[in-house]
Amino acid sequence: MNYNNTTEGTFISRPNRFIAKVIINNQEETVHVKNTGRCKELLIPQAKVRLEKADNNNRKTKYDLIMVKKEGIGWINIDSQAPNKVVKEWLKVQNFDLIKPEYIFGKSRIDFYMEKNNKKYLMEVKGCTLEIDGIGYFPDAPTTRGVKHLKELTKACQNGYNCYIAFVIQMENINEVRPNIETHPEFGQALEDAKTAGVKVIFLQCEVGHNSLSIINPPLDL
Repeated sequence: MNYNNTTEGTFISRPNRFIAKVIINNQEETVHVKNTGRCKELLIPQAKVRLEKADNNNRKTKYDLIMVKKEGIGWINIDSQAPNKVVKEWLKVQNFDLIKPEYIFGKSRIDFYMEKNNKKYLMEVKGCTLEIDGIGYFPDAPTTRGVKHLKELTKACQNGYNCYIAFVIQMENINEVRPNIETHPEFGQALEDAKTAGVKVIFLQCEVGHNSLSIINPPLDL
């Protein structure tokens, strides 16, 4: 996936989870943050950031904050909409007979439903932006929604679906994501229960370009 009309700036502060103060071309701007998570280890004063200028000139904020540069890691994409977009692109080249986003199963909306050779697949996507000592972790804040999705995948797996949870690693040179049990132990337990039920966990590594994000994993081994 690609971004249009990107620029770089310097992060100043984040008054709330939706907006940030950034210096762009020596001028302070209020920008929209495309991630409602904490990102507290990333959005620190003087951090270099990348932004996409909005197409709508009537918006209150002219820019969306989409990437942050972290010392020792490089650029990290923090756009919470990006994981589903790159996974959709990645799935399209894997010869599924049907790909349906936002599939309702039980009481949840699962990110993708697929069919291939009369087999049914479900995939829930989670973006990983938290890195500690070379390992990715999810979530960076408690997620009751994430636990709910794992429980639905567990049920689906027991009902004959081939189920996956895909962690999109929104940075380079990280190849593993672990549950952040210190932040949300319930998510870690739900993940273990899902794996026991047969839900497969996959780590999708990415290339973070100047104005792009793409998955570099080979096709799924179905």
